[in-house]
This record gives sequence, structure tokens and C-alpha cells, in this order.
Amino acid sequence: MASTSSPLTLPVLPLDDEVVLPGMVVPLDLSDTEVRAAVEAAQAAARTSGAPGKPQVLLVPRIDGTYAGTGVLGTVEQVGRLSDGDPGALIRGRNRVKIGAGTTGPGAALWVEGTTVGESVPDPLPGAVAELVKEYKALATSWLKKRGAWQVVDRVQQIDGVSALADNSGYSPFLTVAQKVELLETQDPVARLKLATEQLREHLAEQDVAESIAKDVQEGVDKQQREFLLRRQLDAVRKELRELNGDGDGEESDDYRARVEAADLPAQVREAALKEVDKLERSSDQNPETAWIRTWLDTVLEMPWNERTEDGYDIKGAREVLDAEHAGLEDVKERITEYLAVRKRRADRGLGVVGGRRGGAVLALVGPPGVGKTSLGESVAHAMGRSFVRVALGGVRDEAEIRGHRRTYVGALPGRIVRAIKEAGSMNPVVLLDEIDKVGSDFRGDPAAALLEVLDPAQNHTFRDHYLEVELDLSDVVFLATANVLEAIPEALLDRMELVRLDGYTEDEKVVIARDHLLPRQLERAGLEAGEVTLDESALRRLAGEYTREAGVRNLERSVARLLRKVAARHELGEQELPYAIGADDLRGLIGRPHHVPESSQDPAERRTSVPGVATGLAVTGAGGDVLFVEASLADPETGAAGLTLTGQLGDVMKESAQIALSFLRSHGAELELPVTGLKDRGVHIHFPAGAVPKDGPSAGITMTTALASLLSGRLVRDDVAMTGEVSLTGRVLPIGGVKQKLLAAHRAGITTVIIPKRNEADLDDVPAEILDKLEVHPVTDVRQVLELALAPATTEVPLAA
Repeated sequence: MASTSSPLTLPVLPLDDEVVLPGMVVPLDLSDTEVRAAVEAAQAAARTSGAPGKPQVLLVPRIDGTYAGTGVLGTVEQVGRLSDGDPGALIRGRNRVKIGAGTTGPGAALWVEGTTVGESVPDPLPGAVAELVKEYKALATSWLKKRGAWQVVDRVQQIDGVSALADNSGYSPFLTVAQKVELLETQDPVARLKLATEQLREHLAEQDVAESIAKDVQEGVDKQQREFLLRRQLDAVRKELRELNGDGDGEESDDYRARVEAADLPAQVREAALKEVDKLERSSDQNPETAWIRTWLDTVLEMPWNERTEDGYDIKGAREVLDAEHAGLEDVKERITEYLAVRKRRADRGLGVVGGRRGGAVLALVGPPGVGKTSLGESVAHAMGRSFVRVALGGVRDEAEIRGHRRTYVGALPGRIVRAIKEAGSMNPVVLLDEIDKVGSDFRGDPAAALLEVLDPAQNHTFRDHYLEVELDLSDVVFLATANVLEAIPEALLDRMELVRLDGYTEDEKVVIARDHLLPRQLERAGLEAGEVTLDESALRRLAGEYTREAGVRNLERSVARLLRKVAARHELGEQELPYAIGADDLRGLIGRPHHVPESSQDPAERRTSVPGVATGLAVTGAGGDVLFVEASLADPETGAAGLTLTGQLGDVMKESAQIALSFLRSHGAELELPVTGLKDRGVHIHFPAGAVPKDGPSAGITMTTALASLLSGRLVRDDVAMTGEVSLTGRVLPIGGVKQKLLAAHRAGITTVIIPKRNEADLDDVPAEILDKLEVHPVTDVRQVLELALAPATTEVPLAA
């Protein structure tokens, strides 16, 4: 508890931004006017009064020009000189004084009246106060030990008074002026000790955090310094080892500047590389950008900027290579031969580079699977004497796969085009862009749009990859793009490529391919010698015609491989002696029955066209040409189901063709001598078998017309006739596409007569001569001609209800 005593009149010694608590001894500089005035006034008052004791002053904190309400009675212990030689006084704080009104006194100092504040603490101390004293001493001891003030520790431990212990915190340098003023103005000793304890506890907690942070920082700095020192030592050791071994050039692997200056780089690439080297030399090893720069420089230095292979200008030799490695495919062979011939003439006349562009080529090979589009790329590179690299584009949906990633991304890589050039090791390879029709697009961009610049001969001499960010000349590259479906290629991209169609092989070409290419390869894979197993030409022809029905030769090769495996297994089991010749009659015993028997070879009663209302059409799918059957039927008039029903998963265009065919027959039934009057009350159903396969297009128009005419007239459609063509409401037969593929499919299916539109007659020039010799092709302009050719003569009268 606190109490007050008699008033005092004292000179004021102001303390600017400083606080002195009772029990503290502080030196004050007498060169300060106010301090000197207060000390001299106190000395004068002591001499005048004649009372024993030392001169007394009132130490009052002055914060921003404002005096505190509580001061400390101080006695002037000694007046002399400070350590720096200036005059000073040593003053000891005694008691707290409550400041009252101002008064007068000797000297120039300010005099005030004050009342001393008495303090009383219970004796003995209560348990809580004793614990508080113990805690404060423990905290103070901990703090003093950290500072190394061991002498002060004993002094603090010897203080017994609660008030003196609390006021001792005035020596703490970490306390702010405001905190010291709060201690000064707190009169209750126990409350003051609690406040001092809390302040000391908070400071120790902050100090622990600061020490932990400083320790972590120091450990990091020490680790970096140690790593730096070790790296420098390692470099020095390597240098000494290189000098001892006489390997003076080994240092160049780490010296990017020397590597860039020694490399044969284009001017703009060299300039960009040297800028990156400057950045690398200014960066520390801990900078994450250093790894990006090193990777970029490695990529640039690995690129074959000025490497080119010399084209082989032996035109006849190149054509012989193509003929030896691929049967058929005359269009592609002619185009490559033309390209080489033109390049040879340009080279002879010194026209290698015009306007920064070289004489590259961009070809699009479009055709069904298995016709040799991918393997043709290797043959072209072989014929030209160039490097070959394949870029698979199937399923690519990220634009960065073509143009590369920005260097700032983690794991950034150049695009597939740049990687293909680096892999080829020359600037003029043959690059095969495989499955370009399978490229997709999503939120990561459209790779097909990124290919526009790559495949444009007018732009690709300045192609810029996002990762390299320097111009790359692609004008001397031969790009071969492969696709199965022409419609899946964007129109803008297709416009930049020269289209070459591969429409599939004839049966004779398949036999040659199987004999010269597939059989030798599969003999080796089966572990058989060349003469141990032979296949007769009749066996190969039956394999191509009856066991496989495709535009390419993949299934044919699988069938040959299966035959050889059977023979090899039987020989190992002791059931077959080698050598062994496989004939056409041996196929069924080895690999089972045929899967594709021609319609013409079946029993007449089992053929699809053995009933009226079934016609044979021709279509083009993603796997090449195919035979398509159309079935028509009439509903019973009693069911009341009038109208047209279409099944077989048909597209909108094909449904419209069915409506047109039915409308034509209804309007020209009398002219064609067909009983169409009963169609008003009866439903017509047209079905395309293989309902799981989507079908669309107008080319089945005359086929549906023929099927309906056969149904109404009761006349069968000839089983050796197939047809294709669009029909109009007036009965005109309009042109369609895919004539070559359709005729090849008709030949594979055993068809001997084909009906096509008259305006497609020019497309017969693309059909191999051996196919045309085996087919009877009838170009027509009107549906009436189709019906005359396709419908067999009526043998018996068939009523409309049939």
C-alpha cells in the first residue's frame, strides 16, 4: 500500500525522454543549462538552510515538452567531471514525489511543491507476492546471463524489498520511456513488480524469437559461404588436374562464352546467345534463372544451325529406291522424282536460295490405314540421301507441343519441330508429321493453328519457337504429313500442303507386296530361313482376296505371320517337315475358313440380291472403299404405317437422298411402268445393314432408287452389278467422289460391272489399268439407264404386295 507524508519544496531537474526510478544512480551533464540551474539552486538552498544532508532536486521526466505528474526525489551525491572531461553531477534517486503547484526559490531553476509517496509492504510477504519476487529474479537472472553481466546477477539476488526490486528494472535498456513512466507512476509496489515482471517476460520472448531467426539466417549464410568456398576449391582442384594431365581444353565445357564464340552460329543467334552468357556471368549459382539459361544455351549449341546433308541428285537411282521399297503409289513417287529433278536444275543454275527461302516441300499423304504412308517417309529420305525423323501428332492437344513453352515455366522444352531438327542433326531433313488429322484442340490452344506457320513455304524460313526465341529456317525441310480422313484436316492447314491421295492397293499389288516385302520380313521374325517356307502366288492371292478385305496390307501381313507361326509350331512338334510350300488349298487347314467370300462366288440362293428390293452400292470409309448393300421393303396396307422409315444409322444427307429417290419413283412411276399407285397407303422401309457403322453422303442415291424399283417391279438386281452416284428429283445422276477407292472395293468384292456418273468418267484415269480390264464400267447420266443396266429381266409377274 502507498501513503503520503509532509510536503517538500524542491528545484525541478527536467529529464528529456529519460526516466530515473528510486534507487537508481545516474550521472548528469552540467553543461545543460537546466540541469546546472537545478543543481546550483539545490546547493544554494542547502547552504542557506544549514541543515545537514546533501542537496536535493526533483527529477521529473519531460516527454515532448510535457512534465509527468510524478517525479523522484534525488540527492546530489557528488559534483565533478565526467569521464569525457565535461562537468557533471552524480545523482541518486530516493523516493517518489507527487508534484504540486509551482513556487519560488533561489537561483534560475523552477521550484515546485511536492509530497513524498510512502510505500508499505506486508511482512512477511504473502505467498503470491513471494512467488512473484521469485519469478522476477529468475527472469532477470536469465536475461543478465545472456548479456554476460554476472556481477549484476548477485546484486539482483540480494535485493529483498518488493519496491526496490521493481524499481531496479529502470536500469533495463530495452524498456521504452513510456514503459518507465508507467512504472514511475504506479505507486503500489506489488502492482509495480507485476508490471515489471510482465515487461521482462515479453522482452525475453521477443529475444528468443529474434535469436531463433538470427540463428537460422546465420546458418543459411554459413552454408552458402561454405558451399561457395568448396566450389571454388573444387574448381581450383579441377584446374590443377587438367594442367597435370595436359588437358587444356576441358575447361571449355564449362565456359559457355568460349563455346558460343567457337560455335558456327548465325549472326542473330550468336548475338542472343552472348546476351544470355552475360546474364549467366552476372548471376550467382543460387539464382534459379541460372539453370534456365544453361539449359537454353545447351539447346542452342546442340542445334545444327549450319549443318545440311547433300541431296542425292541421281534421279534414276532415287526412283529405283522408291520402286524397290514400295509397290504402287505412283503419284507419290512421281512427285518426289519431280521435286528432285527441279532441285537438281536449280542447283545447276545457282538458284539454291531465293529471298531467304530454300526449296523445301510440304506434301499431305491422305489415305486409308495400312497403305504405307508412314513407311513411305523413310523411303523418301533414303532416296534423297537425307536424315529422317518422325513426329507423332496423334492426340496432341497442346499448342506448346508445336511452338514450345516459354522459358520461364518449370520444365520448359522446345516444340516438337525444333526437337525433330535437333534429333535429325541437319537443317534439311525429311520430317514425317504422322496422323495430322488426329490433332485436337482444347483450353491449351489449337496445335493445328500453330502448324500453319510451320507448313507455309512463304513463312517457315523465319519460324520462331517460343522456347528458342530466335528465327529458325525450315524452308529446306521436306514435310510429309499423313492422314486417314481428309475432312478432319482444317481447311487453312490443308491449303498449305500439296495433297497426294493414296487410295489403296489392287489385288495384284498386294500379291507383289506380300511376296517381296511382307514374306521376307515375317520369315525372319518367325525364325525361318528364306527357303524353308514358301507361299504360292495362288495362296497369296487368296489371302488378299478372301481372308482380308482392306485398302492396305496390315491384315495381310498378320495373316502371313500367322501362317508362318503355324508352320514353325508344327515343325517343332514334329508334325511338319521343312522345307514346306503353302498352296491355296492349304490355307483352310492352317488358318481356318475365309472371312470374305465374294458375293459372286456364293450360291445364287444365298446371295443378298437373290430377292427383289436389294441393291449393291459403293462407299468410301476411313479404311478405304467398301461395298454397301441397300434393302427396301413395303409394309402391309392393313397396318396403316404409311410414310418412309430409314434405319442403319444414316446421316442427314443420306436421309434426304432416300426422300429424293422415293419422290422420283412416285412422280415417274407410270413412265417406268412401276405400280406406284399403292405407295400412298403403304409404308416404305429402307435399311442399310451394319447398323453400328455411321453412314452419310449423297452417293447412295441411285442405289436406293434401284432397290425401290426392284421392290416395286419384282425384278431382281444383278448380283454382279454395283453402283454409285447422286440422284436428283428429275432423275439425273450427279457426280460423287472417291471413284478410284470405290472401284478397288468393287474389284475386291468380286463385282464385274460398275455404274458411275458420266461426269466422273475422267476419274477413271486414276484407276490402275489392270482393274479397269477386269471391270465393266458404265458411265450414266439418268436413272433410267441405271435401271436398264442393274435390273434383271422379269421371269414371273410379282404383285405389289411382294
